[in-house]
Amino acid sequence: MIEMNDQTCGWIKSLPSRTNIQTISKNQNCDWIIIGAGYTGLSAARKISELHSDSKIVLIDAKLAGEGASGRNSGYLVDTTLNDGFTSNKDLRAYKKKASIYNEGIKAVRKFVKEYQTNCDWNECGKYFASSQIEDVKILEKFSKTLKGLNLAHEIIFEKDLKRRLGTSFYKAGLYTKGGILLNPAKLVRAMVEVLPNNVQLLENTQLIKWKKNNGQIECIFKDYKIVSKKIIFCTNGFLSSLGIKKNYNFPLVLTASMTKPLNDEQYKGLGEAKEWGVLPVRPMGATIRTTHDRRILIRNTAEVNKNFSLDHNVLNKRKKLHELGIKKRFPNLPINIIETTWSGVVCRSRNSSQLFEKIDEDIFAAGCYNGSGIGVGTLFGEQIAIKASNENSTEINLIEERIKPTWLPPQPFLDIGIKTRLLYERIRANVET
Repeated sequence: MIEMNDQTCGWIKSLPSRTNIQTISKNQNCDWIIIGAGYTGLSAARKISELHSDSKIVLIDAKLAGEGASGRNSGYLVDTTLNDGFTSNKDLRAYKKKASIYNEGIKAVRKFVKEYQTNCDWNECGKYFASSQIEDVKILEKFSKTLKGLNLAHEIIFEKDLKRRLGTSFYKAGLYTKGGILLNPAKLVRAMVEVLPNNVQLLENTQLIKWKKNNGQIECIFKDYKIVSKKIIFCTNGFLSSLGIKKNYNFPLVLTASMTKPLNDEQYKGLGEAKEWGVLPVRPMGATIRTTHDRRILIRNTAEVNKNFSLDHNVLNKRKKLHELGIKKRFPNLPINIIETTWSGVVCRSRNSSQLFEKIDEDIFAAGCYNGSGIGVGTLFGEQIAIKASNENSTEINLIEERIKPTWLPPQPFLDIGIKTRLLYERIRANVET
């Protein structure tokens, strides 16, 4: 069972509470039903409305719209990734296709922000991949060759420059890319909720229990009611496999993050000349850490398998201790009790770090499995899966479908054993980076 609307996420807590929230209250029929109201589902709903203005569209979420993974991530709109899964992209052509998808994702989000004049703390400040181990410069040099092959602007930098830019002497080597964007993910997804078209009915706190195709129609069963639709689009990302969607090709992980209180003037002055920055780890399972528009520090350094998809208060407190240690390593002058909020969220992974963009059956479509890059890719895939489900095509769809598809995963219990073993290995290897 998915835990409903816990109030732990710092991004979400900073927003005003929404009103006029509707949940399912009767049986009904519709032309389209979209499951999942995060970046992907909200973008799909907007595009379906544009293409089918006379259709009845129902958008469903088990929680409040946008308050699942979309509002809980670290706020990186990425141009490139070094560790976006458990395998590395060694083939330049394959990585070029992936980078092209990231670029189209940035375009899709930028278009939305411009069209709707969205205030989401948009900052085109780039991002860093950094390590406290100087030997990891070999990994960065290898990555630099890939980026050079794609003509992507970047630079390798070392401890002195990193300290000047980030305000910490923790990192010994880093690679900066200019194309990354930092933003407030909860503000962005809230804006997407607020501009939903009139022919989209949003039903929240409405969990799909089971679904089936019956006599050419899609029957969705909820706790007390059902909805029958002509077409369905699954946009549930980390919950795809639990709904039976390509379950041998994707799996969920639970990540945990913490955010500090706003830093005072003295504390903030010590964060280097770049007043907002984001660092991604060179080693998988290392810490993701960034500063925010309102002078906070966010850190994420845990990932685990959890069948309940959420962590209780006691477990969150244990993860918070790890976050406190991670901040103390980097900023020893900050007080130990500076963390204000700690929360968990679900991401979706595939074995080879590729995404799902599928026509499952006639009238059944799915998009997800973003391997931690859901802001841009999720927005892009939502729009494009709506076009595909409308039996139309686009240059973006052609690009997406040229990607390497997700590879097959072993069945349970072997899958969980393999994931846990790999996470343990990566956690040990990245211990100094947490």
